[in-house]
Amino acid sequence: MNIITNLIRHFVLGCLILLGMTVHSQKLKKNQFDNPLALQRADPFVTKTTDGTYYFIATAPEYDRIEIRSSKTINGIKEAKPIVVWRKHNKGVMGNHIWAPELHRIDGKWYIYFAAGSAEEKWKIRIYALSNPSEDPTKGEWKEEGQIVTNKDVFALDATTFEHNGQRYLIWVDRGPGNVVNTSLYIAKMTSPTTVDEKQVVISQPDYDWEMHTYKVNEGPAVLIRNGKVFLTFSASATDSTYCIGLLWAKEDADLLDPKSWNKLDKPVFFTNEKFKRYGPGHNSFTVAEDGKTDVMIYHARDYEKIKGDALSDPNRHTRARVIKWTKDGMPDFGQELDDNEMALKTKKKK
Repeated sequence: MNIITNLIRHFVLGCLILLGMTVHSQKLKKNQFDNPLALQRADPFVTKTTDGTYYFIATAPEYDRIEIRSSKTINGIKEAKPIVVWRKHNKGVMGNHIWAPELHRIDGKWYIYFAAGSAEEKWKIRIYALSNPSEDPTKGEWKEEGQIVTNKDVFALDATTFEHNGQRYLIWVDRGPGNVVNTSLYIAKMTSPTTVDEKQVVISQPDYDWEMHTYKVNEGPAVLIRNGKVFLTFSASATDSTYCIGLLWAKEDADLLDPKSWNKLDKPVFFTNEKFKRYGPGHNSFTVAEDGKTDVMIYHARDYEKIKGDALSDPNRHTRARVIKWTKDGMPDFGQELDDNEMALKTKKKK
């Protein structure tokens, strides 16, 4: 009798699980996401390859390693197994504060750009690179390429790279000009995947109150080229509930190394919204959905406001995804007043 009872229980449990999965799949419509995609993963970066594979990389809360997940869908990132591809050094450079890795395919080789302090001086943070010739970045051998040396070389981090009109650029973060204590956004042409040209200019530094809560911060740059413009999002203020995303843009035929080419919105485009328990959203990247055309923003946020102790010691910045829409003027609409999955249902405006 007990055997029959147990079989019935297992059968009923299985049916309930399947029912739950079915209901869940029915709730998620096209280009909606099973958020959070990754618990306790900040500064997320997702790249999609030509064969449709998504690779996900982010900051681990222990700040001690770099790992990659692969999936054929964005939602699949949630269940994908993290593969550790590199760990911090026990002493010397690259021994502390392993932050904000990005994964890029350049000239047939994979590169990871990341920030790291030294084991002895955790705030001596610079930009470093790894390379891997393997077709699959979760396999093969990652080689340490060393530091990407920049002119300022004071507090360098959050490097991102993109190609535009046949030229590859690097945008990164360092202290502002002169003796101003802040972090600013720099841009330069790349002379190789691990070196930058001598001309390096500041294109943004904290100007508005929303960029200066606790700290004066511009960081976490991410590039999206659409509608005749080069858009650049960045994050501002401290990494608590005041963290938010701002927007710069330049015309696609402009000189990107001329600071005057860049326009900056005087208000953030994405920030805390208590209605959706979305606190301190920031440090995003961009990818495209499985349909190959819908723009998707990958970002991190907490689901509560109050943090005990230092914000960097709180591990609960979770990775999330949401669709980006476009206005009739060709500007990105981040849907500040909408939940993540409401963006996918928003009526597309005619251009």
